Amino acid sequence: MKLVVMADTHVPKRARDLPEPLWAAVDAADVVVHAGDWVDEALLDALEARSRRLVGVYGNNDGPALRARLPEVARVELAGLKVAVVHETGPKTRREERCAAAYRDCDLLVFGHSHIPWDTVAPGGLRLLNPGSPTDRRAQPYATYLTARVAAGRLDRVELHRLPPR
Repeated sequence: MKLVVMADTHVPKRARDLPEPLWAAVDAADVVVHAGDWVDEALLDALEARSRRLVGVYGNNDGPALRARLPEVARVELAGLKVAVVHETGPKTRREERCAAAYRDCDLLVFGHSHIPWDTVAPGGLRLLNPGSPTDRRAQPYATYLTARVAAGRLDRVELHRLPPR
């Protein structure tokens, strides 16, 4: 199972659309995961139309219309992997410990908010992934998103993709 993981797209405030390499990855993916801060429903509609399966949550910049359509936390099982998606996890200090306690029943936690790519493993084995942002790199050197594969309850081939400057 091929995954594409993104967050903090902020369309159309930070970009008019997602970068073409990310749309190509969406088209090739079995599951698209979006960890919030969509900003506009049009992107949700477009991702729903182009994705085989979409798992998404709302973020702090998402208004009532998006909050009515998306949960704050999504929990899914993908090929035996127990996944949670949330926008915010709080400060980076002690993040792994907090998330391991809050998501004890999960194998993977995807989060956003910081626009900073993150890939760590918490005590007990919970993997934490933040794809950064494909449209608003802030202080990061590149705009980014993630791809990964899931098989038999395991996550592998996690790859951070750097996008060319706009």
